[in-house]
Amino acid sequence: MRFDDFDWAPFDATAFDAWTRGETGIPIVDAGMRELWTTGWMHNRVRMLVASFLTKHLRLHWIHGARWFRDTLVDYDLANNTLGWQWVAGTGADAAPYFRIFNPMLQARRFDPDDAYVRRWAGDATRAPIVDLATARDAALAAYKRRG
Repeated sequence: MRFDDFDWAPFDATAFDAWTRGETGIPIVDAGMRELWTTGWMHNRVRMLVASFLTKHLRLHWIHGARWFRDTLVDYDLANNTLGWQWVAGTGADAAPYFRIFNPMLQARRFDPDDAYVRRWAGDATRAPIVDLATARDAALAAYKRRG
């Protein structure tokens, strides 16, 4: 099992709770998580972004996100959810390359250039990000490289 000993970060309840509440300080991530909580649904692009943020920037094990989606998605499907999380985390049988780490700021500019989605679901709430995206990206890449 290639990822049995992967260097996931120790579970951080504060960071995980911020993610689930849409209070990460990353506008598109916060909008997606608030939409999920409010409606039980979010677009696949946003699902990938919030999953990438949790597994790559926070380096929390994908199972935590998969369980949250299980409990909140109205269109939950065990196979799609599990494989989707493993794909984004780079740990599945048909995984995205480990170095694919979505930059949520660039993704927001590309897919929500006028901030309509972010304004709808996250409003104008601004808070300091719970993690520095560049530093977290570098830490994730280093962890993936260590696993060989």
